[in-house]
Amino acid sequence: RSLVVVHFWAPWAPQCAQMNEVMAALAREHSQVTFVQLEAEAVPEVSEKYGISSVPTFLFFKNSQKVDRLDGAHAPELTQKVQRHAAGTAPVPGSGDSAQEELHARLKKLINAAPCMLFMKGSPKEPRCGFSRQMVEILSKHGVAFSSFDIFSDEEVRQGLKSFSNWPTYPQLYVAGELIGGLDIVKELEASGELDTICPKAQKLEDRLKSLINKAPVMLFMKGSKQVAKCGFSKQIIEIMNNTG
Repeated sequence: RSLVVVHFWAPWAPQCAQMNEVMAALAREHSQVTFVQLEAEAVPEVSEKYGISSVPTFLFFKNSQKVDRLDGAHAPELTQKVQRHAAGTAPVPGSGDSAQEELHARLKKLINAAPCMLFMKGSPKEPRCGFSRQMVEILSKHGVAFSSFDIFSDEEVRQGLKSFSNWPTYPQLYVAGELIGGLDIVKELEASGELDTICPKAQKLEDRLKSLINKAPVMLFMKGSKQVAKCGFSKQIIEIMNNTG
């Protein structure tokens, strides 16, 4: 009578392994839902009966009747469908109350705190899981400028962001306030060369210095400011420049 989600998968497809991780996370959150994995090529009669032409494919059953289907590795959509069918209604209960609205406002603020935001376990210097470590290594290798948030530092953010983004696992990468995905998606983007076009690059020191040097017709690099010089030499040069206009 409860919801049964069947994943038709293949061991040779890396996207299936990714979705198995997503299913494992969903299983921990929805104990009343039964999740099943079927190797599509090992059960050809079943695959043919339900028109399984590619993997991963997900079928949703209630009372032994198929009620929904999802083709492809779409973690947010799978999460949404599981939530909807498990609850029996489209809206998520309590989503309209003030506490939920406050949390959503806070999550939006965090997601947009930097052009590129990584929600991870630990910090870039001390990742606390292998997936987060790999994500940091990929972003660093490509010179991506990113800020991060340690989900272990705030349980409300850790749990809230999973439902807010319909992505049940970490790390999660956001660019310009939009979810890019987890480690497997970023690996795919790296392999296709798209990662370099999507993520903002950290400015090289040489380029940054050139930009600063050319910021104005006359640029002074000094200790302190024009109003409060913090060494005698800087104070003297300010006086000379002011006296000569």
